[in-house]
Amino acid sequence: MDQAGKWPKILPPLTPEQKRISDDFMKLWHEVLPRRFGVVETFNHNFPVRYSQPGFKTTLEIGAGLGEHLHYEKLTPEQEQNYYALELRENMAAEIRKNHPRVQAVVGDCQSRLDFADGYFDRVIAVHVLEHLPNLPAAIREAHRLVNKETGRFLVVIPTEGSPAYTLARKLSAERVYKKHYGGDYSWFYRREHINLAPEIFEELAPWFVIEARSFFPLKVPMIWCNLCIGLALRPRAKPSAG
Repeated sequence: MDQAGKWPKILPPLTPEQKRISDDFMKLWHEVLPRRFGVVETFNHNFPVRYSQPGFKTTLEIGAGLGEHLHYEKLTPEQEQNYYALELRENMAAEIRKNHPRVQAVVGDCQSRLDFADGYFDRVIAVHVLEHLPNLPAAIREAHRLVNKETGRFLVVIPTEGSPAYTLARKLSAERVYKKHYGGDYSWFYRREHINLAPEIFEELAPWFVIEARSFFPLKVPMIWCNLCIGLALRPRAKPSAG
């Protein structure tokens, strides 16, 4: 639940050099991840495909990165034309336009009101996005506003940030890539990126969405400490219990 004073979370300002590295590494990591850690990416992107409702037409993917998720979709021409890939960084949206010209790449902030009508989307997809958002409740409210209340679904994948399994995996993956390219301390980057833990995300989702299905990776047992990722298929509540 949106607690007064907790949201939005205030992040320390970046120096110009940190801003440059942040934008550059985010793009680099999206390129490295599918090549070197494909088994994780397979779970991340197959989950929303597997739990999509039959016959959907309109999709909003928030935090679309370089368009990686689109490689896992099998879309009709109509579904492609009505697929909106929302990305905060222009340099990443430009890559989506280049590599996926038939979808709509949009630059914007999912924590703000977007220029779409209420209930416009059959699917809203967020693959490893909610953990990054300083104003998570605002993004969840906007996703609820935009998704079709009768047949729509909010399809989410989040990391188990803070768990022993995830901490070890990060040291063996992203931290190594970062230090190879930039050197120095990596902690400033991930501490301002993964700012929302799984229990917080569950708490903020609950007033707005009902969990229809969930999946844990890689062990499949419903525990945070020993897994890396959690997939959630969420149905919007007709009457949210939050304002």
